[in-house]
Amino acid sequence: MRTVAIAARMMCAAFGLMASFTLFIGCALGQTGTEGATAAPGTASVSAEPQAAGTIRGVVADKTNTAIAGASITLTRAGSAAVQQTITDENGQFAFAGVEAGTFNIAIAAPGFTAQSVTGELRAGESYTVPPVTLAISTVTTEVSVTMSHEEIAEAQIKEEEKQRVLGVVPNYYVSYVPDAASLNTKQKFELAWKTTVNPITFALTGAAAGFEQMQDQYGGYGQGAQGYGKRYGATYADVVTGNFIGSALLPSLFKQDPRYFYKGTGSKKSRVLYALANSFITKGDNGKWQANYSGLMGSFAAGGISNLYYPASDRGAGLTFENAAITIAAGSAANILQEFLIRKLTPNANSAAHRQ
Repeated sequence: MRTVAIAARMMCAAFGLMASFTLFIGCALGQTGTEGATAAPGTASVSAEPQAAGTIRGVVADKTNTAIAGASITLTRAGSAAVQQTITDENGQFAFAGVEAGTFNIAIAAPGFTAQSVTGELRAGESYTVPPVTLAISTVTTEVSVTMSHEEIAEAQIKEEEKQRVLGVVPNYYVSYVPDAASLNTKQKFELAWKTTVNPITFALTGAAAGFEQMQDQYGGYGQGAQGYGKRYGATYADVVTGNFIGSALLPSLFKQDPRYFYKGTGSKKSRVLYALANSFITKGDNGKWQANYSGLMGSFAAGGISNLYYPASDRGAGLTFENAAITIAAGSAANILQEFLIRKLTPNANSAAHRQ
């Protein structure tokens, strides 16, 4: 039994020795493998840590250093399609967080101010402060389109015609130096007749004409002296009134014709003379087309016929009617010729009136 026990101990010792040797060899080999290991050719150790993001902040104010609240701030970066937007607070301040490093652009806009932009470069992890941004008030251009009615245009042209005075004194209302002047409505035709009738110069010229008739002892039935002069004055002025209101207002309104003379001013002298003479028989309609001067011709005869009511009995009759009508037509033709060649030169406001239209 002792022999068996000794043999068993020896076997255990042998197994223990072998295990220890095996463990020693394994550790040795493990250390050798670790120390002797080398990186495979062509490989390297790479660090993929991202760059730290930064912040951008700033303040926006006007030229009086007053903060601009609600201004729109837009951030863009070079090489990136990403866009960040914000608005300024009540103190005019703004800020962007988490901005990647690199070149950036900030656009600033606010209602009523001229837009601005700021460019800078942000480093990794940097807190970048934009220099104070001062916005200037934008210049506002307002275009107003005013369209006048036909009546308003005609009224404005009449106002210019009322400034036309021969030698700065004698009214020259019934002449238009604007070829395409707006036609007059009924009210404007009567107003122009009234203003011509009550003009002080009309009274003065009427007095001169009555005096000439008395000197020539025309219409002898009126007699001489103050009474005769007064009757002649009254008759002459009545001719003016009836001529103005019938020939230049009433009939032109009924026939829709323009009672004014339209200055030609161009062409040969002969063509201008013929034009002036023809205007006693033709006139412009309210539609702008030339037509027979019914209102002017009929007005002359109507005024001549009415004159039978107040001229001396010895001078009344068809002869007086035709005589006064013929005088009115002839006087109109002569006045038209003077308009073409002389009166415009003696009317200070004629050129300026035409240029302003």
